[in-house]
Amino acid sequence: MLYNLHEIQHAALMPWRVAAHSVHTLYTCPWVPASYTKMGRSIAAGAAVFERVTRRYGKPRFGLDHTVVAGERVWVEEITVHDLPFCDLVHFTRGCAESVKQPRLLVVAPLSGHYATLLRGTIEALLPDHDVYITDWINAREVPIEEGAFGFDTYIDYLRAFLAFLGPDTHLLAVCQPSVPVLTTAALMAEDGDACRPLSMTLMGGPLDTRINPTEVNRFADSHDMAWFEKKLIHTVPGPYLGRGRKVYPGFLQLSGFMAMNFDRHVNAHLDYFTHLIEGDGDGADQHRDFYDEYLSVMDLPAEFYLETVERIFKNHELAEGKLVVNGRRVDTGAITDIRLLTIEGERDDITGKGQTAAAHTLCANLPQALRDHRLQPKVGHYGIFNGRRWREEILPHVRAFILEAERGGASRGAAFA
Repeated sequence: MLYNLHEIQHAALMPWRVAAHSVHTLYTCPWVPASYTKMGRSIAAGAAVFERVTRRYGKPRFGLDHTVVAGERVWVEEITVHDLPFCDLVHFTRGCAESVKQPRLLVVAPLSGHYATLLRGTIEALLPDHDVYITDWINAREVPIEEGAFGFDTYIDYLRAFLAFLGPDTHLLAVCQPSVPVLTTAALMAEDGDACRPLSMTLMGGPLDTRINPTEVNRFADSHDMAWFEKKLIHTVPGPYLGRGRKVYPGFLQLSGFMAMNFDRHVNAHLDYFTHLIEGDGDGADQHRDFYDEYLSVMDLPAEFYLETVERIFKNHELAEGKLVVNGRRVDTGAITDIRLLTIEGERDDITGKGQTAAAHTLCANLPQALRDHRLQPKVGHYGIFNGRRWREEILPHVRAFILEAERGGASRGAAFA
């Protein structure tokens, strides 16, 4: 019912959005004298703000058309190389010579509300030195119900399928939420002696053990029982969408939660945007639009995956306590003995508390010390781990060196496996 009401509200606002667009066009037209007055600019700015806050934002583009490899500027093209109902495996193909051999890296994007394009800055920084692939998750409301459910165990199946497709000697990099399924997948593949198990895994800001330094996000999960989550947050996809009838955690509800966490900051940002428009500050207005075009683009999550993650990882701590069972098998993280491990945390992370990601080292009890590394990045919060200046200048060089070291050690591991 709530999803239907949301759709009705969006449709009801359509005439107002059209009117706001018309007003903005009128009061920014150079042939209209009022457009040069402060009153005219204020009216145009108000119309622009209204149109943006009531708009529905679609999936953004990565927009990464070029990069630099070995000092040469080359083209980049996104190609879907393997597709499953809930996720595409996308390859950032680069126009460099076949003789250029760089580590193959699968970036596992979060399935937690935003599209994989949230990692645009991460991918852009990785492209010059890595052959990059990414999990491009599909909005659950666009997946027909005939494709079946998507739960935590299905997520593991997808990662194994992608690694099998890419073949041996692939590196994994997980940002936030997927740190748990990535570690789980690595453990299962290690126990099986799977030749396609990753050479290395980099886990960044992941909630592996939320009992350590719990954040507001963790406390929120603990403060409600599962019946509350199912009743309040799970809804049915309505009519016009391909996934009609599917149970989901709607993107619009997730977005309201994201906004509520820093409501004052978002209000002030839109007031600043209004001011930039009045003053003709194009750069400031463009920065606002770029950020919120991404931030306000959200996707529905499969209900099964969301509820199982909350219950099994955030409430019952099944991975941290060695009780996690996937497809009928208990996950033994102690089976990981030759997959290099790098964990990265932000000193000011208010989403994944300090120590929650480093817990991977305790879980991988049989991994030799020489194959481990940990970095606590000063002065960054959650998003600063994988985006921005400190990511590019301080964290990325550490990640790059770690992956190259794992790449050099790959031949010896292959010989041992053989």
